[in-house]
Amino acid sequence: MGHLRVYTIADVLARFKRMQGHEVIHPMAWDAFGLPAENAAIERGVDPERWTRDNIAKMKGQLMEMNGSWDWAREFMTCDPSFYRHTQRIFLLLHERGLAYQAESLVNYDPVDKTVLANEQVDSNGCSWRSGAKVEKRRLKQWFLRIAKFREALLEDLDLLARDGRWPDHVISMQKNWLGRSKGARVRFGVSIAHEDAAAAQPVEVATFTTRADTLFGVQYLALGIDHPLVVKLAGRSPELQKFLDAAPALPLDSKAGFLLKGVQATNPLAFLDDMPGAVKEPLPVYVAPYVLGDYGYGAVMGVPGHDNRDNAFWRENRGTDPVRKVVAPADSKVLSSEGEPFNEQGILTSSCGQFAGLSSSEASEKIISELHKVDADLGQFVESWKIRDWLVSRQRYWGTPIPMIHCEGCGAVPVPEDQLPVELPKLEGGWLRGKGGNPLEDVPEWVNTKCPSCGGPAKRDTDTMDTFVDSSWYFTRFLDPHNSKAPFSTQSADANLPVDIYIGGVEHAILHLLYARFIAKFLTSISLWPSGGGPTNKGEPFGKLITQGMVHGKTYTDPTTGRFLKPTEIDLVTDPAVPKFVLESGERISASVSYEKMSKSKHNGVDPGSCIRRNGADATRAHILFSAPVGEVLEWDEARIVGVQRWFGRVWRFVREVRGELDRLNSAQTRSPASTEREGPSAIASGDGHHAAPTSFDHQISLAPTTAADYRLCTTLQNTIRDVTTSLEGVYGLNTVVSSLMELSNAIIFAHHNPNASNTSGPSQATVYHALSTLLRLLAPIAPAFASECWEVLHLNRSREAGTADVLRMPWPTPSSPATSSTPTELTTAVQINGKLRFVTTFSPGPPDELEGVVLKAWLVERLGRTEGAKKWLADKGEASKIVVVGRGRLVNFVF
Repeated sequence: MGHLRVYTIADVLARFKRMQGHEVIHPMAWDAFGLPAENAAIERGVDPERWTRDNIAKMKGQLMEMNGSWDWAREFMTCDPSFYRHTQRIFLLLHERGLAYQAESLVNYDPVDKTVLANEQVDSNGCSWRSGAKVEKRRLKQWFLRIAKFREALLEDLDLLARDGRWPDHVISMQKNWLGRSKGARVRFGVSIAHEDAAAAQPVEVATFTTRADTLFGVQYLALGIDHPLVVKLAGRSPELQKFLDAAPALPLDSKAGFLLKGVQATNPLAFLDDMPGAVKEPLPVYVAPYVLGDYGYGAVMGVPGHDNRDNAFWRENRGTDPVRKVVAPADSKVLSSEGEPFNEQGILTSSCGQFAGLSSSEASEKIISELHKVDADLGQFVESWKIRDWLVSRQRYWGTPIPMIHCEGCGAVPVPEDQLPVELPKLEGGWLRGKGGNPLEDVPEWVNTKCPSCGGPAKRDTDTMDTFVDSSWYFTRFLDPHNSKAPFSTQSADANLPVDIYIGGVEHAILHLLYARFIAKFLTSISLWPSGGGPTNKGEPFGKLITQGMVHGKTYTDPTTGRFLKPTEIDLVTDPAVPKFVLESGERISASVSYEKMSKSKHNGVDPGSCIRRNGADATRAHILFSAPVGEVLEWDEARIVGVQRWFGRVWRFVREVRGELDRLNSAQTRSPASTEREGPSAIASGDGHHAAPTSFDHQISLAPTTAADYRLCTTLQNTIRDVTTSLEGVYGLNTVVSSLMELSNAIIFAHHNPNASNTSGPSQATVYHALSTLLRLLAPIAPAFASECWEVLHLNRSREAGTADVLRMPWPTPSSPATSSTPTELTTAVQINGKLRFVTTFSPGPPDELEGVVLKAWLVERLGRTEGAKKWLADKGEASKIVVVGRGRLVNFVF
């Protein structure tokens, strides 16, 4: 249902833009590599390729049922060699420029999916984004892409995407936080390592990064990450330390466990300044701490328990009740107790900070680093630190794009020559992958063993495959030139069509897919493929406007006692639909708890979109999806409510047939009696005479010139609806209001036609009703294309195809006419008094033209009042009034006798 929602939104916008006169590329393809397909195939003992292609065929059938307008001529699948040869080509282009490299690193390893993961694929709890398993740390040689080299552009160009709401604020914030630029200082601590022979003691230096140099006086320990070079070195001679390191990856993410390095001490850099307090000259204990991130800063942390929650928790865990030093106080108090929680805010340095006492945190931070820099440039310097690290793209699985590198003992890693691309995956028999551990491609010697392209000697293919996000980091460019066998796409197609105008996707891709796509797009601008980058105002950004749709949640039934998720077949929804009940093992019937939660098999709350479409119709399902919630919010799926949309369609359908019948009768009468052209409806509709636009011209402007108040009211409603619907479609997030606006318009047309107003004046003319109804169908067409087309065909039955009535989806999008001019007729309700007492009320339709004023307006009112029944009753025997007072342009007229 999530797919159905996003594809419905995209299809509505594509049809809308086409009707506005745009050329539209609305493509569909299949992101087909990856763990879910491979795991499902292994489970069933079938070839992943066969499993994938079979599922693509099934899903394509479902998509065809939903009346989408995709350009199937641009279709491709990322698991096809004709596509992934170009993924391999892009990898080689990166490698050629030093942006793809292999290195040994401590990596995230998913023990369930048996593959490494990029940092972005591990959640805040340290679990795999796919399997949910607790991620392990392993040291492996892997392939990386240098995304960090583009970090400045990736951060600064977010300002372009934030302008005019191109991208949602929360996505901009998520990317900024992930890039994680911090301005602070690099501070060097001296570290001494004791040795049995004092002369052999080893002094080393450890750099740390801090954004709070003002807290240097409060440093009470130094913490090193488990992969810090010094820790790795010391572990070689300390079995106890190695045992701790081996166990560290299994610790909880928030663990504050530490290993004290005996005989290792650190020196605070402040000790090298003159006149420093004695506390900063004391040696500092050095710990190995898993909470220290090896890929942020320098893999080391200066521990300040008095001014950091994390450091405070670590200190309490490892030092018990040892006192905590506080060196920064709130601005309104320069005395702090050493007890209680850490003070994390900026403030004023206390008297224990020597020459820096009394300075604000910001002043002290700058002055402290400046003084350290004077003593030794390496002691302290202002720097920036970034959270983002290079993108790890190696995966130890079969179903992915093979990395196009060959390993030779003599030549090292050698790129596969371009004329040998694609490096295709070997064909496998069903069930071959079942039970395989490690990298399965290593067990295919006829595929692995090859010749070195450089020296011709024996060599081996790289057996890792690429992260599937490499495929999706560039696929959108392939849509522009899907049959190009020589290049991923042509420069001409990129310059003509990039960036993508509207991109729709879930917020779960705010970091993974979108960040990677931005990186690859910016790389493509640095080479010959997309040198323009979309111009100076775009700077290689791939997606112009980003729409993030909310998730679809399903109705979920649970046992209120045990919390067990109940299957729909266990629930009685017939006896009392408002109170779903189920039967316990004891035979007792109790009420189930009902909630809406993310759809999943385990919760038994999923919905098959194909079945829903077959039960309710594609267009009703589409309209219900849009109507149920704003685009950016969670949609709580309740199929029972779709009946509201179906009833609306029924009303519109019946009215279309009714109007068609009336038109046929009027035209038939016109044919029998040509002289009866004085009456407005038939001749205007048949020939376009009079004040109405010719229906057969189908002018995209609603250019009616209404002559009655009923015409004016309906035309005003129509034009307001056109404006509202167009605005909502342009803004996208309010698509639910499009459906409600069209419901209101259809009700207004039907009501006006069937219910002339209370003053017994006529309803809107047949021409006005016809135009309003045909415009309604044009506005409805992007949302319900099949239904609107059927209604359109019935409304224009027997009309000439040359008249332009054949297909509503080829009609231009309605635009409202200019605001009504001063001569536009309006209604006027007039209260008539005689000698100050109210005698009757009447309505003029139309009211007086705006240009009438003074005695002319008074004459107009008196002349028309004289024709009313009220005047015949109350004024007939009064003679001539001595005075006539007109108030509010005729809203009140007082006859004085």
